Amino acid sequence: MAPVVHGLETKYCGQLNFVYLDRDDPDTYPFQEALGYTYQPHTFLLDPDGNVITQWLGFVGEAELEAAILGAIGE
Repeated sequence: MAPVVHGLETKYCGQLNFVYLDRDDPDTYPFQEALGYTYQPHTFLLDPDGNVITQWLGFVGEAELEAAILGAIGE
């Protein structure tokens, strides 16, 4: 997933924020719990208010993830 996500992060820099939570860092546990994190990789697309638009458990292809991003940013 890292190459896919990092590539999209570079492509959409300035249009949305990419946030990475370290599943082993206790400081991220409240965020993991609030999001319902259950599996690695677990990818979330959030709206500006922090509400989950969609989420994926396991690998998600670049085309699917990019389509969701474009829908979220209104392109």
